[in-house]
Amino acid sequence: MIPNEHLIPIRALLFDIDGVLTDGSVTLMPDGNQIRHLQIKDCYALQLAVKKGFVVGIISGGKSENVRERLASFGIEHIYMGVARKLDRFEDLLIELDILESECLYMGDDIPDYEVMQRCGFSACPADAATDIRSIAQYVSSNNGGKGAVRDVIEQVLRAQDKWMDADAFSW
Repeated sequence: MIPNEHLIPIRALLFDIDGVLTDGSVTLMPDGNQIRHLQIKDCYALQLAVKKGFVVGIISGGKSENVRERLASFGIEHIYMGVARKLDRFEDLLIELDILESECLYMGDDIPDYEVMQRCGFSACPADAATDIRSIAQYVSSNNGGKGAVRDVIEQVLRAQDKWMDADAFSW
């Protein structure tokens, strides 16, 4: 568990996709499309965080219109894909949304996430994140990427802010 005092100031929840929202596996189809699998428990937590008024965002190097559409269906408005340097997008997002680094939680799993994780207010990663990422994360989920790590951190933030089990929680 993460101590509540670290989670009270969080207003923005930002995530990588591959290795965080997915297990990092990509199935290549004969037509060239790629299939990624999202954990429905992670998806439930994402849409609930949006309902609760959190800024929920995605900063990913990957590109998939299907993934973008699915995440947008949860109410996520800030989806940035094909990002070459995540720190640049993170800094732009802070200005765009008028939020502070200290108000952002970022969950990443590999080296492209390193700089953002060093700058955000609270950094988290899945259990199977790269060694360098686990070494700087303030919280390492007991769950792997694509296996509930996102749900884990969102649930902890919402519980710390007394926003978990209320009327919003009972509808999708």
